[in-house]
Amino acid sequence: MGKFFRGVGNDFKEIGLTFKEGDWKTRVSYLIMGFGPLMRKQFVRGIAFLAVELLYILYMAGFGWNYLKDIGTLGTVARVVNDNGTYSYNDNSFLILLYSILSIIITFGFLVVWRMNVKENRNEEMLLAEGKKLASGKQDLYSLLDSHFDKTLLAFPVLGIFVFTVLPILFMICIAFTNYDAKHQPPTSLFSWVGLENFKNLFSFGTTGLGPTFFVVLMWTLVWAFFATFLTYFLGMGVAIMINKKGIKFKKLWRTILVMTIAVPQFVSLLYVYKMFAADGLINSYLMKWGWISSAIPFWQDPTLAKITIIVVNLWIGIPYTMLITTGLLMNIPEDLYESARIDGANALQMFRSITLPYMLFVTGPFLLTQFTGNLNNFNVIYLLTQGGPLSMTLANKAGHTDLLVTWLYKMTVNDTNYRMAAVLGIMVFVVTAVISLVVYGMLPSVRDEEGFQ
Repeated sequence: MGKFFRGVGNDFKEIGLTFKEGDWKTRVSYLIMGFGPLMRKQFVRGIAFLAVELLYILYMAGFGWNYLKDIGTLGTVARVVNDNGTYSYNDNSFLILLYSILSIIITFGFLVVWRMNVKENRNEEMLLAEGKKLASGKQDLYSLLDSHFDKTLLAFPVLGIFVFTVLPILFMICIAFTNYDAKHQPPTSLFSWVGLENFKNLFSFGTTGLGPTFFVVLMWTLVWAFFATFLTYFLGMGVAIMINKKGIKFKKLWRTILVMTIAVPQFVSLLYVYKMFAADGLINSYLMKWGWISSAIPFWQDPTLAKITIIVVNLWIGIPYTMLITTGLLMNIPEDLYESARIDGANALQMFRSITLPYMLFVTGPFLLTQFTGNLNNFNVIYLLTQGGPLSMTLANKAGHTDLLVTWLYKMTVNDTNYRMAAVLGIMVFVVTAVISLVVYGMLPSVRDEEGFQ
């Protein structure tokens, strides 16, 4: 953090020094971007800087400022009923917040370009002072396809990231500090800033707080992610070892059968599995027909059984993925290591513990972390099997016993239109995922000891 502030301080110092030591063309460029390059016959760069400034002024004057000026209140007048019974719509909190954030991002981008304009003037002055020639406009254009081609290629992807990733994330974060819910729906009504009220509600253990529900759902999310990750990992590795074992016939057939579970869309297969385990489903029907049970097993109605069933069903989905990944890695372990271990008298379990497992954990450590974070947000398996149920009277906001944070968030958004708490929950999902990822990533053998298996 200190390094960042030192960098910002040095940047401001350079801006001041450039203004102090620069000629009049450079100083005018602080107000009229591109003036210096234009006066030095750097027409391409000068026109580009000037165009950015003009576009920014036109945007803010004609559009951006109309929304940005209301960012503090998010609007004061919503829908008004006219004398003839029609409606007039005035402020829209949703659009005010969205376009205000967009305007702030554009303003930040403009300041970055302004800083580039100042730096460009300083570089041009230094080159001229050294007796060097400045690049012509033709050379500037050619550089966009040569030495600066990387910037040309990245221009549209970076713009897309800001529009489709950064802007929605910032909008969601801002929503977490408002009262945007079913009772405050633009354009018929407005929502406003409420500070940290939503976060207090999420962690509150009072009668109206969501604290108990949040921590119950969080604990199940972590337990689910742990078992869904490591059971599929070790069982998938075991299947791969058995198939790769010498003497096993029809290896391609066994791999093909396992891969077929991946080929079938989860939307189809999981809904079918849900019906199989239902009270009147295939499994209960045959168990009662054979006389093994007298009443249907409540696979989806009992909270504990539902959680166990979900974990077991996920094995059927996850094992083939791990089997495919570990199959290739197992083939790369030098056979000499196993041969040496056999000569020393090691059995199969000892060889697995001392050779196979360390190698696999070293190579697949980042994959395991990716799988764990992915399972924290595994919407498909949970929602297609149980929709988060069975519901509980002790859990708030229609949360169920098998709900993950992400499925609970979905219910808040789609079913209850409780956008403010959904935004808070989205932030908490990010925090939990980020903290676990950063902590575990630093512990991975492949990160701490990169040369370990080389």
